[in-house]
Amino acid sequence: MKRVGVVLTAALLLASFVLAGCATSTPTAAPAATTEPPAAAAKYKIGILAPAVTHGWVAAVAYNAEQQAKEMSDQVEYKLYTSSNAEEMTTQLDDLLTWGAQAIVAFPQWEGMEVPIQAAIDKGVTVVNFDIEINANGVYRVSGDNEGMGIQGAKYIVDKIGPEGTVVMLSVPTSGSVSELRKKGFMDTIAQIAPNMKVIEYATKFTREDGLKDMADILTANPQIDAVYSMDDETTIGALQAIREAKRTDIKVITGGGGMQEYFKMMPENTDIWLESATYSPAMVKDAVKEAVAILSGETVDPVVVIPTTIVDRSNYEQFIDANSPY
Repeated sequence: MKRVGVVLTAALLLASFVLAGCATSTPTAAPAATTEPPAAAAKYKIGILAPAVTHGWVAAVAYNAEQQAKEMSDQVEYKLYTSSNAEEMTTQLDDLLTWGAQAIVAFPQWEGMEVPIQAAIDKGVTVVNFDIEINANGVYRVSGDNEGMGIQGAKYIVDKIGPEGTVVMLSVPTSGSVSELRKKGFMDTIAQIAPNMKVIEYATKFTREDGLKDMADILTANPQIDAVYSMDDETTIGALQAIREAKRTDIKVITGGGGMQEYFKMMPENTDIWLESATYSPAMVKDAVKEAVAILSGETVDPVVVIPTTIVDRSNYEQFIDANSPY
């Protein structure tokens, strides 16, 4: 009995030493570290320059640019200016540089903006031009396919009336490269696919009022017209009104450009004449804002981004109806 008691006592003593060893090996918890919250990242300063509203499409450019800047408010601080001429836009550009703009998205519709934009680029400011091509070294550009619109317009007209006939082309010299490229695409394509087509050019403007007034004069001077190559949806709406008021039935096709919701909705209502539009959405300016931010973020982007055009007529217009579009 004494031997069993000795063994039991030794076992208990050993167990107590083991437990004591385990207790002393447990590390003491380190006190919680105290850290400052991370500082908010600085926002990029983006300036937006657009023309004053003279046309629904132009109004939608400013609207879409501002909407995109607001959507990127966690990255972007912005200022938007609209102007009526090159002098006013130049003054606004200077204001943006004083404010500290790191990038400028510009829609310079007037001649004379090359020098101030080049000066901004030379100071290290990123400039992304929307739509308008200007002669400045280092400028980026986001644009629709103006020449492609002319190409598609020519193909559409020839498809509807054949390779011969009389087409009135409504050009807009005051719009600079926009009209020049659309005209080039149209005329080059007509020369290739319909060399016997007669093309009569008239100068107008991108408004329905000018389209109405000028088309009325054209109809008086030309008793036979098979198609009208118009470069703009609003011009086309005015021209179509003139055609209806003159009760002309010889014109079988009239094109447009831009992507105006009002014009889209007119397409199925006019079954005796094909209404066509080559898309050139003002929402493309959103890509210009995003490109400016991408450049400031250090990303590599293409210096020129051209967004393809799509033909819309009564066969597919429903796909392009957008109840939220401001244009």
